[in-house]
Amino acid sequence: MPGRIEDYALIGDLQTAALVGRDGSIDWLCLPRFDSAACFAALLGDEGNGRWLLAPVGAQTCSHRSYRGDTLVLDTFWETPTGTVKVTDFMPQRDRAPDVIRIVECVSGRVDMRAELTLRFDYGAVVPWMRRADGHRVAIAGPDSVWLRSDPPVRAYGKDMRTYSDFTVAEGDRVAFILTWHPSHEKRPRRIDPYEALDHSLADWDEWSAQCRYEGPWRSAVVRSLITLKALTYAPSGGIAAAATTSLPEEIGGVRNWDYRYCWLRDAALTLNALVEGGYLQEAGAWRDWLLRAVAGDPADLQIMYGIGGERRLTEFEVPWLRGYEGSAPVRIGNAAAGQLQLDVYGEVLDSLFLARAAGMRDEPHAWNLQRALMDFLESTWHEPDEGIWEVRGPRRHFVHSKVMAWVAADRAVRTVEALPRLKGDVGRWRSMRAQVHAEVCEKGYDAQRNTFTQSYGSEELDAATLLIPQVGFLPPTDRRVIGTVEAVRRELDLGGFVRRYTPDAVGVDGLPGSEGAFLACSFWLADALHAIGRKDEANELFERLLTLRNDVGLLAEEWDPVAGRLLGNFPQAFSHVGLVNTALALSGLPAIREC
Repeated sequence: MPGRIEDYALIGDLQTAALVGRDGSIDWLCLPRFDSAACFAALLGDEGNGRWLLAPVGAQTCSHRSYRGDTLVLDTFWETPTGTVKVTDFMPQRDRAPDVIRIVECVSGRVDMRAELTLRFDYGAVVPWMRRADGHRVAIAGPDSVWLRSDPPVRAYGKDMRTYSDFTVAEGDRVAFILTWHPSHEKRPRRIDPYEALDHSLADWDEWSAQCRYEGPWRSAVVRSLITLKALTYAPSGGIAAAATTSLPEEIGGVRNWDYRYCWLRDAALTLNALVEGGYLQEAGAWRDWLLRAVAGDPADLQIMYGIGGERRLTEFEVPWLRGYEGSAPVRIGNAAAGQLQLDVYGEVLDSLFLARAAGMRDEPHAWNLQRALMDFLESTWHEPDEGIWEVRGPRRHFVHSKVMAWVAADRAVRTVEALPRLKGDVGRWRSMRAQVHAEVCEKGYDAQRNTFTQSYGSEELDAATLLIPQVGFLPPTDRRVIGTVEAVRRELDLGGFVRRYTPDAVGVDGLPGSEGAFLACSFWLADALHAIGRKDEANELFERLLTLRNDVGLLAEEWDPVAGRLLGNFPQAFSHVGLVNTALALSGLPAIREC
């Protein structure tokens, strides 16, 4: 059985990632990319769907674990009646072949260990053929091969299509296991020295983390979140996956299970701001360049998400042989929301490029032409209903947040030309559009009786995305409508002291059965909004409570269940960690609010 979502830690090599449980089992790993088929899928099924257990014989859970300093190298300690052992898990950054390295080191006494490797390609469906070659145990099926060796070698044997290794370590002993994926039609991958790889990985992460220029009171949490965002980056393209997993549920036993191993455009502005303010201009530039490549083409064909390399086809299908996390079926691969109309992404794209220019990043020659094309399309389309920021699978509506972000697009276009007159554009027309959108939202998206902006025109439902109205500069934080919206969202979307996105069980809102937990990014937005309207003590108190929801190694999922006291949704979630970083910056006097 898989552990609780918060029982997992993340390791990765900037092209894919694995989840390591407190029981010593790697229960999720996709090779060679984040969005490739998993070879360990026990997270969404059981151990028969693939995992790699490495732990003392008979042990159920570790004594304690932590990342080594500001790195992505995980140390897990086990205290047994006969001795103490440490397992170090990491994935060295690579040029091509991905490696998972696990080093067992006996700290004291003697400890009997067991390694159990169950490889199942194609999300647990395909059992590979195992053989020996060049001192390795090799698993092959179709295009995939995985090579396993231990250094020094330990006795291994196979049964029930699994590989077991039983061995004993005494104080001072070290045993390393190296698992390498390789295309099955190519010769064996190069050997790497696991201990040299460990030294290099520690040095690489230490050097990267030292660049963080945030020195506020929450530095440790900010650095860990930035490391997590870096770990979710697909280095070859610069794209950032929303999460390392698919189909971890928003409600245990429910159907709200989605594939988050792709790049969402709406993450662009917030992610870019977090990276820039954290001091990581290179990563922010790579993300900006990914964005420009991904959205190039006909503006009418703009998608709300793309593959980590910029791919457009993210066909959604279900995997019936996996029962789902704690029975939460279906397990989905791909994401049909890629085909939705979500007008807010135009604003997010223009806002992110506006921020990149303000941060001093080198302007790409074609970037402004692309932005003008996006504005031309949005001018003729912003009046239309859409599916909105939360990708509802119900009917299209005139979502207030979508209209606000259309205003953002026009505003950023106007301000760009005002600051850089050499750039060509019909500023007068954009100013007119900006004024029209603003007036319409204030008239049709605002409930004067309740003094709050609503989820959509004519609706009584609220939406936590309206908390962003002051942050994007649509209205100043001192405006009574902003203050009223913050109070209404806090009151009506409260869930255990945190914030839901909207009321999912309201009739006809999103077209899906069931409910969900408190949405962590929205809860960070509430802290930002409280700080902006002058309620700094309340903002700090909420932020501190949000920090307690992180697991023992500082990671957050998408949502929180305050009743069960556990994390929900895909993990770790980039949007949650972006929210943490940006809120820490705002509360430390480095606000991300754009001036009106």
